[in-house]
Amino acid sequence: MRVVAITACPTGIAHTYMAADKLIDTAKKLGITIKVETQGAMGIENRLTEQDVKRADVVVMATDINIEHSHRFDNKKCLKVDIQEALQRPRRVFSQCQQLLAH
Repeated sequence: MRVVAITACPTGIAHTYMAADKLIDTAKKLGITIKVETQGAMGIENRLTEQDVKRADVVVMATDINIEHSHRFDNKKCLKVDIQEALQRPRRVFSQCQQLLAH
C-alpha cells in the first residue's frame, strides 16, 4: 500500500511533527510506503509532488485545521483523522486505510 499523508495542528509545532514521525515509523514497521507533508509553523515542508499524490492508494489527513492546497486530493481515497489519532493509534489509522481500499 502506498500512502501519502498531511499532518497539521493549530499551533503547527510539536504535534504536527510528532504525528509525522509516528506515521513514518509505524508505516516502516508494517511495510507500507509513505511520504508525509507537514504544514506547520515553518510552512509546508516535505511537500507532496503531483507524482506522489498520483501514485498513492490512500491520502491520510491527520489534521485539526484546514490544510493548504487540499484540492490536490479531490479524486483520491482520503482518510481524515485528528492529530491525536495519528499520535496515539497509528496502527489503527493504517488499518482504516486498508478498510477504505477494500470498499
